[in-house]
Amino acid sequence: MKNPTSADIQRVDEFLRDLQARICAALEQQERAGGGKAHQRRRGEQHADGGHHAGAKARAGGGNAEFVIDDWERPEGGGGRSRVLQNGTVIEKGGVMFSHINISKLPASATERHPAIAGAKAQAMGVSLVIHPKNPNVPTSHANIRLFVAEKEGQDPIWWFGGGFDLTPYYPNDEDVLSWHQTAHDLCAPFGDKVYAEHKKWCDDYFYLKHRDEQRGVGGLFFDDLNQWDFETCFQYMQAVGNGYLDAILPIFKKNQDKSYTEAQRDFQLYRRGRYVEYNLVYDRGTLFGLQTGGRIESILVSMPPLAGWSYHPEWEENSAEKKLTDFYLKPQDWLTVLK
Repeated sequence: MKNPTSADIQRVDEFLRDLQARICAALEQQERAGGGKAHQRRRGEQHADGGHHAGAKARAGGGNAEFVIDDWERPEGGGGRSRVLQNGTVIEKGGVMFSHINISKLPASATERHPAIAGAKAQAMGVSLVIHPKNPNVPTSHANIRLFVAEKEGQDPIWWFGGGFDLTPYYPNDEDVLSWHQTAHDLCAPFGDKVYAEHKKWCDDYFYLKHRDEQRGVGGLFFDDLNQWDFETCFQYMQAVGNGYLDAILPIFKKNQDKSYTEAQRDFQLYRRGRYVEYNLVYDRGTLFGLQTGGRIESILVSMPPLAGWSYHPEWEENSAEKKLTDFYLKPQDWLTVLK
């Protein structure tokens, strides 16, 4: 297996920096364009047709929040660019983070599956993002792509790619879940007939809250330790996944960001965000890796939502959207078969 050259690593670095810029630009455009029709409805207000009435908190025009740039350096070498948008009209909080760091001695979280590189020096680079929209009708989304190269004295370098994207809806609809997974399927197709199914299952297995016995969301793609192809093919797949995130999420934003919602739906969104916090702090390997390598805390924890809630043993009506979320959508499904 051909090892990556310094030029190869530089190409990955350049792609990641460009991807971060493109994602931020696209989401800022959604922030500026959206929000003109969205509003929060007070409990109990009714439409003339008997439904809930809109207009309690109407917003005029889109927002102007931007992804603020925060460049940082790491004492061991390398650094990154954190870009965070807060208190937007469409996006309540979003973080799109780039880093390319040097590690002098690999921590336990990185060597558990690779004992041969325990204590090795390494480079890790990637883009990771979490977007928390304000409107409960727009799902939270996460994406990550990364390259890891470890070098132990007297041994050939060990490298692998990882990444994926996944969707965490609060009030999902079949069309969005189907389009999300269709995009994932289509970008995987050039790399083999089994890639989508394998990386979808990996995503379902990875984003599982064992203590709650439920999925974090409706899944997507997840892969790690990817080096079974040659370096160039692996890099191409990583690029396809990174670019595919925008292809998958932008139509969902455009379709849902101006829908009205009730205070009760907003409360449910905050309650479900609590599950997001639980997962990231208890199970997420990226969070643990960052903490164990002495990473930049603000960047590591940027995935946390600005507001979240917990409630003691809530119960939902039998045929409600809230109950359908946990009973149907938060269970692994063959979405491309079930929803077509």
